[in-house]
Amino acid sequence: MRLPRYSSVPISYCRTRCARPLVAAIGEKAFLGVYSLVAFVTFGATIWAYRAAAITSPLWNVGGSLWAISTALMLVASILLLGSLVRNPALAGTATNAATAEARGVYGVTRHPMMWAFAIWGTSHILIYPIAKNVILSGSMIVLALVGAALQDRKKATLDPEGWPAWQARTSYLPFAAIAAGRTKLGGFGGHALGGGLVTWLLATWAHIPLAGWPAGIWRWIY
Repeated sequence: MRLPRYSSVPISYCRTRCARPLVAAIGEKAFLGVYSLVAFVTFGATIWAYRAAAITSPLWNVGGSLWAISTALMLVASILLLGSLVRNPALAGTATNAATAEARGVYGVTRHPMMWAFAIWGTSHILIYPIAKNVILSGSMIVLALVGAALQDRKKATLDPEGWPAWQARTSYLPFAAIAAGRTKLGGFGGHALGGGLVTWLLATWAHIPLAGWPAGIWRWIY
């Protein structure tokens, strides 16, 4: 069964050796259903395990300095996340050509802004909530995000042997490395990244008040 080159993120996984036999056996739509079900169950099990785990003593004292660092990191993560939703040459199902796409905005910072947003999110939460279960959960998210980004580079290079290496040459895996090397310039973020990131940051940190029972971000100093 020949699958389209870029259809959706789950479909791109169908091209791996482990998934293709399953797709051939049950069909593309059924595979997507199974994939979504497994993801949903896994996510639910993670939430259950986290809530059931004991709250241990923090590994270090958390003061105002760590809260300030964490708050700034979350703003950066929000900008990277919102910026990654527009003009993403790595996004399956888009017509963007990686060979000629311009590395601006968050893509000038790193070609994996969404993955780095998740990694920064995990780092931020470890800093201000260093109990065992949170270190494990957030640390796992960091590893999955950064290892996944590296594996995505390898996979995209295989799927797009002409365009992806050219995109890699203009961008960087590590944040700001391409800018430091002079391969691209800082700027061109756009309102969706800066404005959207700011709004998301404010809403997400405020949501800790009703959901977790304590303020986060700048709300820690306002309330």
